[in-house]
Amino acid sequence: MEVVTKDTNAISDAELAEMADLCIDREPRFDIGYLSKVREEWVLISTAREGNKLRGYSFSTLERIGGTPCLLVGLALIDRNAKSEQALKALLADQFRRALLAFPDEEVLLGTRLLTDHGYRAFQGLEDVVPRHEHKPTGEERAWARRLAKRFGNEKDLDDRTFIIAPKASDPVGGLDVVAPKAKLPQGVSAFFADVQADNGHRLVVFGWAMPEDLAAGRLTR
Repeated sequence: MEVVTKDTNAISDAELAEMADLCIDREPRFDIGYLSKVREEWVLISTAREGNKLRGYSFSTLERIGGTPCLLVGLALIDRNAKSEQALKALLADQFRRALLAFPDEEVLLGTRLLTDHGYRAFQGLEDVVPRHEHKPTGEERAWARRLAKRFGNEKDLDDRTFIIAPKASDPVGGLDVVAPKAKLPQGVSAFFADVQADNGHRLVVFGWAMPEDLAAGRLTR
């Protein structure tokens, strides 16, 4: 996999069409019109290719929320094939590398919205992932869910007890879409999606902490 990251304002309409084609015949159906709007909302676009074939992409930004270093993934989609896990790891490796450069020697929060439990693969190796099995979120963790939902434009749609975003409108909703059938998922995470209707725009807000020593060693995507 070869990953290229650039500013979103450098994305061509042809590239947007190629991204839209990855889910043209299935949910979440991120079409070119919606991706054009996403291009205006996020700073960086990373693409993973196998030869000339697009295998995945991720719209993200590196910023501080209340002084805390954050890697925020607004929308990411991985092609559903035998290379899904590899494509996800390749994209994350590049994003974590950039987070290390932007925030050396600091803990970095990775935050996104998940469509399914497979998205928890993005949090492999991170500390204090929330929500997680047999953990009751603290008041500060619930506050983080609200901060992230606000940043994603879903503040009014969030239930900060379940971390589920349930929009009332029918407009498309971003998030991380990946399916890696052979990958092992953390214990108990599937239960968090019992009430998540992804086809109706529901998403689960998830975040976790990348430790500086793990970022420096490149351990998070092995």
